[in-house]
Amino acid sequence: MKNTQIPLHILLLCLTGMGLFSCKQKTEEAQEKTTLLATTVLQSDTAVIKPYVCQVRAIRHIEMRALEKGYLQDILVDEGQKVHKGELMFRIMPMLYNAEAQKAQAEANYAEIEYRNTQALADKQVVSPNELALAKAKLDKAKAELSLAQVHLGFTELRAPFDGIMDRLQVRQGSLVDEGDLLTTLSDNSKMWVYFNVPEAEYLNFKMHSGNEHQVVKLLMANNREFAHNGVVETIEADFDNETGNIPFRATFPNPEGLLRHGETGNIEITLPLKDALIIPQKATYEVLDKKYVYVIDKENKVQAREIEIGAELSDLYMVSKGLSKGEKILIEGIRKVSNNQKIEYEMKDPREVMSELQLHAE
Repeated sequence: MKNTQIPLHILLLCLTGMGLFSCKQKTEEAQEKTTLLATTVLQSDTAVIKPYVCQVRAIRHIEMRALEKGYLQDILVDEGQKVHKGELMFRIMPMLYNAEAQKAQAEANYAEIEYRNTQALADKQVVSPNELALAKAKLDKAKAELSLAQVHLGFTELRAPFDGIMDRLQVRQGSLVDEGDLLTTLSDNSKMWVYFNVPEAEYLNFKMHSGNEHQVVKLLMANNREFAHNGVVETIEADFDNETGNIPFRATFPNPEGLLRHGETGNIEITLPLKDALIIPQKATYEVLDKKYVYVIDKENKVQAREIEIGAELSDLYMVSKGLSKGEKILIEGIRKVSNNQKIEYEMKDPREVMSELQLHAE
């Protein structure tokens, strides 16, 4: 018989391979027995902050237009300047209107003298009462024409109708302007009107929670900083837009420092209370084709994938509108390590403790 002894180096390689396989098998078994973390669906009253894109408008924003035709003689203000009510801003060359006013004044003086003379003659019964009435009518007509001439003369000076900030000049000094030509715009920024659109369902929630009281809102400016003053929703328009399903809201904000300007944009934030909301951590969910799922743990300690719908969102938390019930167990860690219908070992953690840790990490 031939010697069938296995060479020593081959035997060592086989033993080493078996050892590695055994170690790998033990490691996999240990991984399979890893205890995962779970919690329950929390039902609680809470509040959610809803953001809405908004447009900021001055409470008064008007166009300053020429009231008479002529050469723009003087511009007494500058772009971006704050002006006060009654302050003279523009003067259109008044020479022609001065002459017309003087002519009308002279005619009024002449008519008054003529009326006084006729009055004296009427007192002596030299002239008839009809002649006196005619003289009085001529005087009244002359006074009316004088008032009209003075009005036209006044139109050559444009004064600020309220305190505000002047916008860009549309004309330059010496320009020939026609009646109605735009000179500039003026904004009263003491208060600001902020407009935003609210979908129908959220409008109903808003009305059901706020009642008839004015809702306090916040403004997040374009630099993601919160405006220092709160606003109040004072107006909701009458009709929904059938194309978008939205209805316009208007909130009023005080603007004592003048930080807000006409035409700005931002986000209105409304805090809406939610009663008996079902709350879960965002990290307990995963997405498949734009749909959100969680792993629910059944009585046999098996995980079951379940689709859910999100009603609202907070920092690190979801308010679930459909798909879960109060007290159901959900997996919050190791979601990528399990598959549907897999039996697991898990450790339960109080949902409030889980959420408080999420808030600490967020800070």
